[in-house]
Amino acid sequence: MDLENSLKKLYSLHTFGVKLGLDNISDYLNLTGNPHSKLKTFHVAGSNGKGSTSSFIASMLMEYGYKTGLYTSPHFVRFNERIKINDQEIPDSFIMKYINKNEKLIDDLKLTFFEVTTAMAFEYFAANRVDYAVIETGLGGRLDATNVIVPLASVITSISLEHTNILGTTIEAIAAEKAGIIKNGVPVFTGRLQKNAINIIEKKCEISKSELFLLNDYTNMAGHTLELYTEEIELDILSTPLRGDYQKYNAALAGLIVSETLEINDENIIEKGINNVVQNTGIEGRFEIFNKSPDIIFDSAHNPEGINNFLSEFKKTAGSYERKILLFGAMKDKSIEDMLSALWEYFDEIHVTGVENNERAFTLDDFKNLSVRMNLKLFPETDPAGFVRQFKEERGKCVLVVLGSMYLLGQIKSFLSERA
Repeated sequence: MDLENSLKKLYSLHTFGVKLGLDNISDYLNLTGNPHSKLKTFHVAGSNGKGSTSSFIASMLMEYGYKTGLYTSPHFVRFNERIKINDQEIPDSFIMKYINKNEKLIDDLKLTFFEVTTAMAFEYFAANRVDYAVIETGLGGRLDATNVIVPLASVITSISLEHTNILGTTIEAIAAEKAGIIKNGVPVFTGRLQKNAINIIEKKCEISKSELFLLNDYTNMAGHTLELYTEEIELDILSTPLRGDYQKYNAALAGLIVSETLEINDENIIEKGINNVVQNTGIEGRFEIFNKSPDIIFDSAHNPEGINNFLSEFKKTAGSYERKILLFGAMKDKSIEDMLSALWEYFDEIHVTGVENNERAFTLDDFKNLSVRMNLKLFPETDPAGFVRQFKEERGKCVLVVLGSMYLLGQIKSFLSERA
């Protein structure tokens, strides 16, 4: 089976949708040698910031000289982006060999796309004997396919209302699902959480006898400088390559994790991990300046908390633009009305689009109905990549923000790269 057919096989597993639970993947891993049991891992969950925090952790480990695996989702352009070692993507040859070897077992167990991809990441990291692997959850935590690991640290970056049809309709319910990654005796690190979410996590830590590290206990924002201080380290985070004060908190959380878990306390190395996060991990889609003159910004904010984080940074320069255009697309299980309510006053025009070949996407018909309900003028775009390409010809001080689902950003990037 060549690469094209291997990936076609993988993508066909989307037919099984999101199948929460660990029985299938546990059975599969047991039959394929339990590669995850050979790994030293960091497990990262959260509504927002989990991809950035995972990347900061991986970057710091790489700066210390460790061979570091990084598993994130979804990808932007190439499937291989999901599984990396020291920013080198998993090779096509490994994907082909893996699918060929395990196709019958995958079919017999009716595994999902995410289950197979997760197991493949474990196999790849184990085969290449990484020192550490940073594993980002896909959805939730408790029943996520990644939750078969017993990590060195469990991380919960943030909690907001998302995937409410699956995870629950309250912060407390979602916090309980995220807290499902907590393992007996494994330290737990959290970003800035609501008090009701912290209460849930504290109770789970008490039951599991896990030490809890709350980021707010170790940080202080002085002007635009975030101070991270523990008994071992003192670090002033003035900026990160990922724009926004919220990214400083993600970086600080990563620094706290590697310091407390591995007793790595060289502040210069931690700082290098922060400053080199993009070149070390290839992270993209976080207030990413995709084009200059005219400015085009890509951001994968996809829930109300993410939108508020984006706007906190965008507002700093929004007044310098004569025209501000938004291109927005998201999944149906997101709070789209709340997101648009927060966004509309900052943009002169809001253009909306669906995501190609994705049944979960909010469609143009859905947006049409929403625009009537909200009494909000929305401009439908059937060719989002073409719209971005056309905007690149604009003159004057203007900005286009492409915002929402990572699937949308990936679709546009893929199209533009093919026609570069």
